[in-house]
Amino acid sequence: MKKWIGLLLAAAAVYYFMKDTPEIKNLGNPGVAIVAFGDSLTAGYGAPQGSSYPDFLSRKLGREVINLGQSGETAVHAPSRLAEVLSQNPHMVLIEFGANDYMQSRSMQAAVEAVARIVDAVQQAGAVAVIVDTGGPGMDGYSRNYRKLAKEKGAVFVPGILKGIFNDRRYKSDMVHPNSAGYEIVADRIYQEIKPYLE
Repeated sequence: MKKWIGLLLAAAAVYYFMKDTPEIKNLGNPGVAIVAFGDSLTAGYGAPQGSSYPDFLSRKLGREVINLGQSGETAVHAPSRLAEVLSQNPHMVLIEFGANDYMQSRSMQAAVEAVARIVDAVQQAGAVAVIVDTGGPGMDGYSRNYRKLAKEKGAVFVPGILKGIFNDRRYKSDMVHPNSAGYEIVADRIYQEIKPYLE
C-alpha cells in the first residue's frame, strides 16, 4: 500500500511540474542564427570590443551570436527594428528590453506589451523566443510580467541577469552597465538557460 501511495505522489508531482512548465514553441526549427536583440546591455556598452555578453555567449556555444543591441533603445521603440532581426533567418532570438523604459519612467504596461509583440513576431517567423529579464533594482514588476509572459507565450525565460552584479563595483563599468567580467557572468546565466533548447 505504501508503495502505491508513493507512486501516486510521484506521479502527482510530475504532473504538477509538467503543468507548470510551458511548452517552448518552435524547438527544432530550421533557422540558423542566434540573434541577441536588445539595448545597451546587449550592445556591450562599457566594455571593450569583443566583450559584450553576445561575444562571450558565442564563445561558450561555439557558434556565432549576432549582436543587434542598440544603446538607449526602449522596449516601446524596439519593434521598429524587427525586420532587421527576422532578416537574419533566426533559430533563436534573445529579447532584452525594459531597463531604459524603467529609467525614463515610461509605462511598464506599454513595455511589456511591446515585448509581447516582439515575441509574437519571432514565433510567427518560426524561431524560438527568449525573454531576457534584467532584474535591475526597482524592476521587480518587469520581472514578474516577463516571467508570466514567457509562460503564456511558450518562450524561454532568463531571470535576473544583473542580480548580484548591479551593486558590485567589481563587475561594473559605470553606475548602470557591467564591465567585461560582468558581461561574462551575464553570458553564463543566459547560456545555462538556453543550452537545453539548442541540443
